Amino acid sequence: MKNFSLPVVDVVIPNYNKGKYLKSCLDSVLKQSYKKWKIIIVDDNSSDSSTNILKKYNKNKKIKIIYLKKNKGPSFCRNLAIKNSKNSYIAFLDSDDTWKYNKLYEQLTYMVRNKYNFTYSDYCTYYERDKKILKKNCTNLKNSFNYEEFIINSSINSSTMILKKKIIKGIKFKKLSLLEDYIFKCQILKRKYTAKKINQVLAYYRVYEDNRSNNKFNNLLFLWRVNKKHNKLNFLRNLKSLISISFNSIKKYHLQK
Repeated sequence: MKNFSLPVVDVVIPNYNKGKYLKSCLDSVLKQSYKKWKIIIVDDNSSDSSTNILKKYNKNKKIKIIYLKKNKGPSFCRNLAIKNSKNSYIAFLDSDDTWKYNKLYEQLTYMVRNKYNFTYSDYCTYYERDKKILKKNCTNLKNSFNYEEFIINSSINSSTMILKKKIIKGIKFKKLSLLEDYIFKCQILKRKYTAKKINQVLAYYRVYEDNRSNNKFNNLLFLWRVNKKHNKLNFLRNLKSLISISFNSIKKYHLQK
């Protein structure tokens, strides 16, 4: 097998009032078997314990912490982190999610060996209720997505993505109250890139009662609007997208409530 070296990867983490989970998130990066990474975390003017937790990481030279004086939303935070990125690969991690210890090594090796620009992995979902975390079934996603496939099955979790930074040149997360990550992925895939899956579970995704993704009906209405405005889908394509994404979401999570 041809020898190759793995790149430094910038890990983009937006945070707003996730102090309850923030240490676990950051430590899952610090404990990675692969050490050539830098964290760029943007705190969105949190009012909980986040600031006190982040102070404990101030002396780590591999962690850049940006504190916002006003709440700007997750899109602004991610865009600012990307702007501060200096390396050629970017990984995304939400501050209430965590990674498996070998995520960066396995996924970067897979990317470099195969010359892929956009990769994702399977992940396990947790549902939190009454301060109890129940481990749920892990995903078994398709091996790849192009744009047409993604708008009917938007199963790529942001906390599993690693991208070659060159493919997002000129693309930003749009200022939306929901689904900004969905539209971001659509913008990339519209450029004729194909997202490729590494066939491993490498991340853990937490779902809880007050998070943005938990209001399914509201999300469907919003999906219709963003598909119409940003993806320019006509009525029939939008309806197909709505029904298919809803079906795949139910099949994927089947959470016990």
